[in-house]
Amino acid sequence: MKKFLRYLMAGALTLGLVGCGSSSASDAPAASNDGGSTEAPAAAEGGSTTLVVYSPNSDTEVDMVLPAFEEATGIKIELVSAGTGECVERIDAEKENPQADVLWGGMNYGVYVQHPDLWADYTSPNESLIDEGYRQGDVKCYTNYTLSGSGALIINNELAEELGVTINGYADLLNPVLKGKIASGDPTKSSSAWAELTNMLLVMGDEAYDEKAWEYVEQFVDQLDGIQLDSSSAIYKGAADGEYVVGVSYEDPCVKMLSDGADVTVVYPEEGTVWLPAAVAIVKGAPHEDAAQKFVDFLISDECQALYAETTARPTNTTLPLTNEYMKPFSEINVVYEDIPFCAEHKTEWQARYAEIRDR
Repeated sequence: MKKFLRYLMAGALTLGLVGCGSSSASDAPAASNDGGSTEAPAAAEGGSTTLVVYSPNSDTEVDMVLPAFEEATGIKIELVSAGTGECVERIDAEKENPQADVLWGGMNYGVYVQHPDLWADYTSPNESLIDEGYRQGDVKCYTNYTLSGSGALIINNELAEELGVTINGYADLLNPVLKGKIASGDPTKSSSAWAELTNMLLVMGDEAYDEKAWEYVEQFVDQLDGIQLDSSSAIYKGAADGEYVVGVSYEDPCVKMLSDGADVTVVYPEEGTVWLPAAVAIVKGAPHEDAAQKFVDFLISDECQALYAETTARPTNTTLPLTNEYMKPFSEINVVYEDIPFCAEHKTEWQARYAEIRDR
């Protein structure tokens, strides 16, 4: 089990059910007219100068965001780094005497459903800055700050040319010459493969998640010819290395392979591509609630969203220009929005149905 790492950083889904806890946005700083506000340093305002953050996020993301927050607010971060499950377990164990202020990353609708009593309601004044499709609905306890494309296809250009195939979307994966040459994961075991399955079910029927979409899934599984990889990295690396013509993957690592010089093309299915958000949540009873609110405000401010626009993740403010030259702007992609609560409700059922198809 991943150890908790503590250190002090020095420095000056939507929808669905109702409230998760009690917390008011009335004391939050007002949003400015120039892209979101985090206001003056908290010390100068008499607020908390410390924030305890539990997070599964990578060192790269931590090193990008937390120093910028400290500089903008004067609030010092105490970071506890661990996997999502361990973070949530610890927050749950501490709920009678909360030690954490926020869960940054790893928070999603499923975590909310499983632990609705752990999170405080909060709506940032900067909420209006992000894409309407990723704003809070009735659930007010988490805020979406970055996006991951769940349906990206990574194509090995040399192999695709040798076979004479063009792949623009999911329908093209049913080309008979691709049988046994597609790498994919198992949605009963892999979270990224589960996201790919729900993307297919959303866009490959006459209506979302209908029987026609399941007919496509059956044909797709037949095309795999038994190839279902346990490791998500084996999918995109296998396509880049020429083991497979195409890998059914997700945007972030596929773009990274492209930017690292691999002879690949990243395809966003023309039928529609889902972006699933990563979220931040304030812990109910957080010891430093005022600082926690400022952290949420900062994550969806233009300043922080612009930092995400420089990475292989996408900001939830989709109007910001992407500075990564290898990523297509949303204006060139058929973006579709998943019914996240509906998919969560049917996860067990759909995984069982997929396993039945897989094992025929």
